[in-house]
Amino acid sequence: MFAPEFSYHRASSIAEAGRLLAEHPGAKVLAGGHSLIPILKLRLAAPAVVIDIGRIPEMKGIAAGNGTVTIGALTTHAELASSEIVRANARALAEAAAQIGDPAVRNRGTIGGNVAHADPASDLPQALVALGATFRLTSPEGARSVAAEDFFEGLMTTSLREDELLTSIELPAAGPGRGSAYAKLAHPASRYAVIGAAASVTVAGGKCTAASVVLGGLTSRPTRAPSVEASLVGQTPSEAVIAAAAKNAAGDLGDDLMGDIYASEEYRKAVAHVWVRRALAAAAARCAG
Repeated sequence: MFAPEFSYHRASSIAEAGRLLAEHPGAKVLAGGHSLIPILKLRLAAPAVVIDIGRIPEMKGIAAGNGTVTIGALTTHAELASSEIVRANARALAEAAAQIGDPAVRNRGTIGGNVAHADPASDLPQALVALGATFRLTSPEGARSVAAEDFFEGLMTTSLREDELLTSIELPAAGPGRGSAYAKLAHPASRYAVIGAAASVTVAGGKCTAASVVLGGLTSRPTRAPSVEASLVGQTPSEAVIAAAAKNAAGDLGDDLMGDIYASEEYRKAVAHVWVRRALAAAAARCAG
């Protein structure tokens, strides 16, 4: 199937991309293409203009400094998965990236394109929310920062405006006693997340002092699990404590549940705690270093 006709523009800088977006309301942005191109071929979108940002050098790369890890929006999934900086500071993100699709997708798809697309069955959004990420959005009028938890608004819907470009992602560097992990039940054909669980845990003096647990694949946007988090804080993160806390996940999901022929809403809700427990156990095990 062929995409509908469109006018193609290639931006060489963030400034040029911003100008093109301002000049062409309703234009679609092309980064790695693994989200946009299938949608065009299926005629689910028919933009008059496509703006290619895939060759903007200032939007690539991973760097650490001043307690922050900065990731360019054009960084590929493969680069995330193999980066020692990401693995050391945001293991959940590296694990999520490593489980996306297949090698062809991971070597072409980008973190910025992935999160801007906001597919509820994707892997990166819940990892970024759990890790406390901040997104840098740039337009001709200037730049603003949005917390990952506020960025995702619903099914393929974000707070990104038509004239804005997601240029980078910032993560707090891992502090002492902090560990994170990502676990998922993958659809056997697409590798999308039927259930994806991201966890970040901080332990001091043998007790959990902070926890962040986020679920994806079950709802239209990444969903925090505050009951699970509250059950962990102040406790020794033993196997029994983690298992008991994970059981609370179903109660945090609400009514915004998704289901399909492969896994019903009821099934996903009933077994979500298994992947929450696995993510928490791996995160807690990494708190010691």
